[in-house]
Amino acid sequence: MNIKTIITGLMLIPAIITGTTVYAQAPVDSVETMTCQYPCQDNTTRFKPTQLILPGALIAVGAFGIENGWFCHLKRDVRNEFQHMSHGHQIKADKYLQYLPAAGYLAMGALGVKSKHNFKERAIVTVTSLASYGVIAGGMKLCINERRPQGDENNSFPSGHTTLAFMGAELIRSEYPLGVGIGAYAVACGVGFMRLYNDRHWLNDVIAGAGVGILCARIGYWMLPVWKKVFRLDRPGCNSIVAVAPFYNMEYRVAGASFVGYF
Repeated sequence: MNIKTIITGLMLIPAIITGTTVYAQAPVDSVETMTCQYPCQDNTTRFKPTQLILPGALIAVGAFGIENGWFCHLKRDVRNEFQHMSHGHQIKADKYLQYLPAAGYLAMGALGVKSKHNFKERAIVTVTSLASYGVIAGGMKLCINERRPQGDENNSFPSGHTTLAFMGAELIRSEYPLGVGIGAYAVACGVGFMRLYNDRHWLNDVIAGAGVGILCARIGYWMLPVWKKVFRLDRPGCNSIVAVAPFYNMEYRVAGASFVGYF
């Protein structure tokens, strides 16, 4: 497969995803408050079976590439193309860019970008999405044990960096204006490209990682009404939230936790 074809495909992903799954943007006060100043029609938290189609298809395609013959040949051809292009050089930016979309999702509302939810709600969505990321991506890595291209580890499927980047991109796409979502997906695609360029993942790892990331973001939104009811966060005067989501990085063998506090 020609490397230009792969790059072109990655460049088209932001426009395809954001163009086919756009939700109506409801007017929300650009200043960060604990409640929406205007009534909003929130479609992001409503579960629809059709929302599973895109992430499910990406995960299925990625899983298909683990053992099946023609896809195995394809992903090896793609790896050879990237090795020929990189000549052993690596781009280290993916280690940091993977966090950029999720961080931007939390921060942009405070910078004046119109959002559908206040900071407290976005914090809950973020923590839920991160917890889903840890369970789903971590569980798949442990159960599937796909060997990395360099043969050094057996935790290649799916790509954790790509999962985290696409999770943040989908959160941004769901929350903010369309142009912001396209930019976030461009960053996520760049992370996926760098995972291939750095010879850390197979093509199917990156494809599945994108699907898992989108799914985790949507789980975060689907669970928001549940958490608001459980913790009664809509009560007047309920202005405090402390949320912690543990995670484990399978690649670097590092455990940690994400913390979000609002008082």
